[in-house]
Amino acid sequence: MKKTVLIALKKTLPVMAGYIVLGFGFGIICERAGYGILWALSMSLFIYAGSMQYVTVSLLTSGATLIASALTTLMVNARHLFYGISMVDKYKGSGCQKPYLIFSLTDETYSLVCSGETPDGVDFKRYSLLVSVFNQSYWIVGSLLGSLVGSLAKFNTAGVEFAMTALFITVFVEQWKSTKNHIPAILGVSLSLLCLLLFGSDKFLIPSMILISAALIIFRKKIERHGKEDSQPESK
Repeated sequence: MKKTVLIALKKTLPVMAGYIVLGFGFGIICERAGYGILWALSMSLFIYAGSMQYVTVSLLTSGATLIASALTTLMVNARHLFYGISMVDKYKGSGCQKPYLIFSLTDETYSLVCSGETPDGVDFKRYSLLVSVFNQSYWIVGSLLGSLVGSLAKFNTAGVEFAMTALFITVFVEQWKSTKNHIPAILGVSLSLLCLLLFGSDKFLIPSMILISAALIIFRKKIERHGKEDSQPESK
């Protein structure tokens, strides 16, 4: 158990740096909009959706209808449907932990639990649970700190939302550097750009997720074969 905890903690340290900053920004924005620390805590506990939490503050302040809020949530977080579906088999047999494991699949958590083989002597489900708990804890701490600082200090918060985009870019670069198999990344970027050109910035998310999922299924064997070839040690 101790080995699993240490590995999960080590793997999530880069996420901690990003989540505390991003959560801090969310807490500030939440406080500035008139929603105090209890709102920040509740949203980080029960919504825990990164970019959607930023959007939720705007929805609350603009008086958006329930239908508009539901559609916005679907558009912003549509990719999580595919995250959950892809992990159903891997999380099979997780018992009462399974709902939380699916709920907590943020982009960064999904990236960590799918990044490669579990080290020897480490249970995958236990490792995944610890990664999920650690990452959400980082986000909660950041949002609470941001809300507290936002209630005490007054400063311009313009541009704070860009921190989420910066984290996505950082995670993508780290994943690119950590593997030689770049086929999934190339497919994801190219198909997203294609959908952006075809559907525009407001409607490209769901089509791009559908195309990416279809492409990964079609080229699954090739991707897996390429990944196995890259993981084999070079002959001397």
